[in-house]
Amino acid sequence: QVQLVESGGGLVQAGGSLRLSCAASGRTIGSYTLGWFRQAPGKERESVAAISQSGRLTYYGDSVKGRFTISRDNREEMVYLRMNSLKPEDTAVYYCAADESYRLSSTVDDYDYWGQGTQVTVSS
Repeated sequence: QVQLVESGGGLVQAGGSLRLSCAASGRTIGSYTLGWFRQAPGKERESVAAISQSGRLTYYGDSVKGRFTISRDNREEMVYLRMNSLKPEDTAVYYCAADESYRLSSTVDDYDYWGQGTQVTVSS
C-alpha cells in the first residue's frame, strides 16, 4: 500500500506556470504506474498524464499535450507535474494516483491509490 500527498497548487494567472508535487510513502513507488488526474466542479475526473514505473513511457491528455510534463524520482519517492501556459480551463482539483499494474492507463478505475488533491486556479 502507498500513501500519496500532493502539494504545489495555488492561484496563477493565465499563461503562468506551476509545478505540482506528490510525495509517496509506504511501499516504494517504483512498483507503481503513477498518474495525475483533475476534476473541475460539475465535471468528471479526467486523466491529465501518466508515467510508467521506469519513467520511460508517458501519456498525456489531449488538452494538456505540449504544455504539461510528468516526471518521477523513484529514489526520492516523488512524482511531479510541470504545468506551463496555464489556461482558465485548467482550473480544477488535481490528484496524484498510483496503479499497481504495469499498464500505462488513463482510466480512473484502474488506479488503486489516491491523494487528497490540490487546488489549481487559473485566472483570466
